[in-house]
Amino acid sequence: MGNIFAVAEPTMSATSIVDKAIAGSDIVVFSKTYCPYCTRAKSALKDAGFTFDLIELDTGDVTRDGETASGNDVQNVLKTKYSHRTVPAVFVKGKLLGGCDDTLAAIKSGSIKL
Repeated sequence: MGNIFAVAEPTMSATSIVDKAIAGSDIVVFSKTYCPYCTRAKSALKDAGFTFDLIELDTGDVTRDGETASGNDVQNVLKTKYSHRTVPAVFVKGKLLGGCDDTLAAIKSGSIKL
């Protein structure tokens, strides 16, 4: 019997989409539309005056720069490459900031520097 908790190996397209999004924007938020923590983090960033690249993982395939991958594959990249299993996954200047609580704390402390 296989490990039901095993993460599938991400596709090259998904890896490329994640890498390009993180490298190409000061702030990137990987999110799901139904997630209340994602909504809270996105609202807090907007309210603080930050603009960000938003990648919703539950609205069909994710397409960036001519590459397409499923939202699940993109999330698997976040799990395997960054050990971040949940959404939101917020990146600032190419580094993983974290999830909702980390984002709210960084906004409150003023530690997000662009």
